[in-house]
Amino acid sequence: MALFDDKNGEESSRLSPLTWYLVGTGSWFASHGIQNVMFAWLVTIVLNESPVMVGVAQLALLFPATLLMLVGGSLADRLGGKRVAVVSQTLAVFPLGTLAIFLLLDQLSFGFMIVYAIAIGSLQAFVTPARDGLLNSVAQGNIQRTVVKVTLIQFLVQMGGFTLAGTADAIGGFLIIATQTAIVAGGTLALGRLPHQRETDVRLAAEPWFPALARSIKNGFTTVWSNPSMRMVVIQNVAMGICFMGSYVVTIPLLIRERYDGSSEDLAFVNLVNSAGLVMTILAQLILKEIRHKGNALLLAHGIGALFLAIASLGFDFPFFLTCMFLWGACGGVAMSMSRTIMQEEAPNDQRGSVMSFFSFSFMGAGPIGALLWGFIAEYIGPQIALFVACSMMFVIVLCITSLAKRRGLRFN
Repeated sequence: MALFDDKNGEESSRLSPLTWYLVGTGSWFASHGIQNVMFAWLVTIVLNESPVMVGVAQLALLFPATLLMLVGGSLADRLGGKRVAVVSQTLAVFPLGTLAIFLLLDQLSFGFMIVYAIAIGSLQAFVTPARDGLLNSVAQGNIQRTVVKVTLIQFLVQMGGFTLAGTADAIGGFLIIATQTAIVAGGTLALGRLPHQRETDVRLAAEPWFPALARSIKNGFTTVWSNPSMRMVVIQNVAMGICFMGSYVVTIPLLIRERYDGSSEDLAFVNLVNSAGLVMTILAQLILKEIRHKGNALLLAHGIGALFLAIASLGFDFPFFLTCMFLWGACGGVAMSMSRTIMQEEAPNDQRGSVMSFFSFSFMGAGPIGALLWGFIAEYIGPQIALFVACSMMFVIVLCITSLAKRRGLRFN
């Protein structure tokens, strides 16, 4: 029995569109898991770059996605999410394949890693909104449960990517990157099996792109900033991007190298336990009743998470460090779900896309700034103190937001 029929007369597929979607997006997140470990390993341990250069490298990886994210979303709306996702993921095979060749020839350099980071980061900006825009068209039944299912699979395959990358010291970087390239290529074929979007599903507006993009950003900002709950979420997003995301991608690899004399396996363990904590709390939220006071839960998760990450910076033995990273990830699972839920509930129906784009932009834009900032700070005071300062800043910001909300009587859901 066919699971879907294309109205244009194409043959039915034996697998459902959701299955192809999960394979395609899963391939990207498995690749992302590999990249999280391999990029830090190559720059920090193999090339042995300074903290400032590690920050610059992470900036090159993160900033293009921030800069082009809204453009990628606009392009997906106009040309169709499937087309943009397939083309972008296909193009991603080329920088990955080139990196594999450079590793095979033992020609790796910091300059090449910067070029590679910019290329992959730019393509990320087009893959992400196109992929997210396709979810509604392939969802089966309850949208919320489909989103949770996709989120769990994404993190599980990402953990698989961490595990694979953790073997880099044993089997070499070439085999890992070559495998990553094959995974991305296979995901492209899966995305290509999705049903074609009807013309009515693709917005081919006659209005020029740049004015439409500018108006969308302005309207999204006005809507978010005029709503107390959404405004508080975005402020925390910016703080999280700078203090958590920015410090994490720079100081953690440096700590692994300098404090624990670590390897690719140790970097993989850190990412694995962090993601395991996040997955645990997402599963718990599926089992438990709905959290009523989402704003309080968000503030509490950020505050407790800052404490756990600060403790991790104190230089205890590696198993205790991993425990702290697991607990920090658990807090992140609460923060991620609560912030997204608040934004989804408060956003007007006719502006949900622009509001959620601004939501993503708020922390993705702050992340590269934080990476560069903490790279420079770690150069002078060391990664341990830099991470502790970052966590302390986040904790103070959470206290200030809590105090301000209570003083003004704001209802922060």
